[in-house]
Amino acid sequence: MQLRGSHLVSFAILAAIGGWMFTGNLILGGQGDGSSEPIADREAKRVTEAFRVRVTELQPTERVSNLSVRGRTEADATISVRAETGGTVEQRLVSKGDTVKAGDLLCVIDQGIRQTTMIQAQARLNQAQADFDATNQLVERGFATRTKLRELQAGLNAAEAAVASAKQEMSRTEIRATTAGLVQSPTAQVGDNLAPGGVCVTLLDTDPMLFTGQVAEANVVALTEGMKAEVELIGGVKVPGKLSFISPAADAATRTFGIEIELQNSDRMIRDGLTAEASIPLAATQAYQLESAWITLADDGEVGVRAVDTDNKVSFHPITILAQDQTGIWVSGLTPGLKVITLGQNFVAAGETVEAVPADTATAPASETAPDAPTTELTTNEARS
Repeated sequence: MQLRGSHLVSFAILAAIGGWMFTGNLILGGQGDGSSEPIADREAKRVTEAFRVRVTELQPTERVSNLSVRGRTEADATISVRAETGGTVEQRLVSKGDTVKAGDLLCVIDQGIRQTTMIQAQARLNQAQADFDATNQLVERGFATRTKLRELQAGLNAAEAAVASAKQEMSRTEIRATTAGLVQSPTAQVGDNLAPGGVCVTLLDTDPMLFTGQVAEANVVALTEGMKAEVELIGGVKVPGKLSFISPAADAATRTFGIEIELQNSDRMIRDGLTAEASIPLAATQAYQLESAWITLADDGEVGVRAVDTDNKVSFHPITILAQDQTGIWVSGLTPGLKVITLGQNFVAAGETVEAVPADTATAPASETAPDAPTTELTTNEARS
């Protein structure tokens, strides 16, 4: 029989496989070579060994926090300068935007018959004075009674009061500023007929200027009047100030408390109604800085951290989150020296015994460990299945 090429190739392959099998070891199914630990023993050993977790010891640090409040600027007072008598506005000596001082003349009301009334009152006073003087001389000579003199004295007093009243009414035709400020609307126009109490001009008292805002009820307890503050205006300008008022009652709708910060504004550069943000430094407190990955939840949903006690047992500690910034999360509610689990906390439960590996040891290079000892670097691969 003639051999074909394919037969030769098959024989060559069979010869190669047979040679490879002849040089190897025979392993029966279900039996090892005795050089490795049985799987059952390895699994039992893993179950009995304590689970390794990475821990770091926490110490409190002094933290100065700032309370941020958004609000707006507001003039210290808005005063409506009103007429004390009625009449037609004859002059208005100021315009919107003008700065005035207390006592400056703002508006003049037509005197009308007030001048005539004062002249009449002065004439009656002169007559009453003359009658009183003449009668007084007669009384001294015995030609008139003192009763008559007392009647004339009463008339003289009434005439003097009438003159004083007429002069006061005349002075009311000149309306003067009761405080310093900036003139703004509404203002009376020349020719307007003002009734008593009508507005001549409106003044804004902008020195000091106020910042007004609302503070949550959880934060208002940390504030006291007189605390220093810094207010940043919408254009980025920062102005120092002090807390001048804290509302004693909360807003019924928002449950927040109104505050006022006093800002010096002698140059009148801060305008009324600007959007602003205030920063109020609070008293320094002891707090702990954590990484967000260290925080976990208890079975009931409470936020906290898991730690290892002196007996290497796991315990859960609730925390109160104070703030979060670029450096981490600031919390309170922990004790100094607490060994918080930073890796593996989600794979252990409270009361479980673990092997705590300090963070500085856990991150040591493998070359620094003994050749035959297992490395202590922790990874998430150590999580239990």
